[in-house]
Amino acid sequence: MTMQHACRRTKSVQKENMELDKACHSLPADIDTNGVVRSSRDLPPAHYTFQIKNFSVLFEAEVKNCESGVFEVGGYNWKLVLKTNGKKNSKSHISLYLAIENQNTLSLGWEANVNFRFFVFDQIRNKYLCIQDGRVRRFHNLKTEWGFAQLLSHDTLNDPSNGYIVDDSCILGAEVFVIKGSGRGVCLSMIKQPQTNYFTWRVDNFVVRKNDYYLSDVFIVEGLKWKLGLVYPRGNKATSSDHGFSLSFYLLMADDLEIITPNRKLYAKFKLRIRDQVNSNHLERTIEHWFSKSNVGFGAPTFSLLRDLKDPSNGYLVDDALLVECKIDVISEVKDFSG
Repeated sequence: MTMQHACRRTKSVQKENMELDKACHSLPADIDTNGVVRSSRDLPPAHYTFQIKNFSVLFEAEVKNCESGVFEVGGYNWKLVLKTNGKKNSKSHISLYLAIENQNTLSLGWEANVNFRFFVFDQIRNKYLCIQDGRVRRFHNLKTEWGFAQLLSHDTLNDPSNGYIVDDSCILGAEVFVIKGSGRGVCLSMIKQPQTNYFTWRVDNFVVRKNDYYLSDVFIVEGLKWKLGLVYPRGNKATSSDHGFSLSFYLLMADDLEIITPNRKLYAKFKLRIRDQVNSNHLERTIEHWFSKSNVGFGAPTFSLLRDLKDPSNGYLVDDALLVECKIDVISEVKDFSG
């Protein structure tokens, strides 16, 4: 499953969950001390209905567990497990659990993250009691069922006015929302002072150059290819208001861009510098930027006025040669991983 398909599926599940959740809260809800919400709605369960006839026999025969048939939701097989917890008395409750079925056929290390809600049908009012707590439960080899130990008290269940048991028949239900990811991700590391992070470019015949821009040779930092470029001896026409009066200076990712996908960015904190070859009073700027497919270069469109560069007292130009440098202080490293 691609990331795009996974996102669409997750959004679809979330939308369905929100719509049914809204339906569950169409009437005032009751919240107990354990955070379990009990509310009423008209819509039947979206995924499974479990009707039990001769319901009283479960108590008389002291049947501990009553299992439903198997149903499929989200690529997994499920069943409901009802526990009567003894004979009818005022202190006892029935329990209801969602259990994953045929877990032995699933892949090694499987897990399923699930949000679910249970229902008890009020056969008098034709409404459903919706029981949920909104939590996401993780099913795995060591935990194959989750549910509510105190779904309903025996007194509430057997009170004829509630309509939960009519003609000795009880109808339960479930909605199951499996939260699936793409199984993909990335690990982002920030690398401080990477090895071989320094590059010097000697630009000869600076004053007489006529082209709009120039690019340096490629240099490599942490396996990534970079260039110094767009050094405009006569100003950057596209971005500089001082065209013809200032120098523009940029760091660019070179042609090896496969590490940057449309949805991924790469961070760098770097220094751009023009060396003072006489007094060591260098002209320098520290810049940080997230590089991306749509923005592979970044720097200073008005790095320095040309008159300052040409002033012999500043020591930037010696024998009509300019020394420009880049030092990358911090860079991000991204590695893919899959779950």
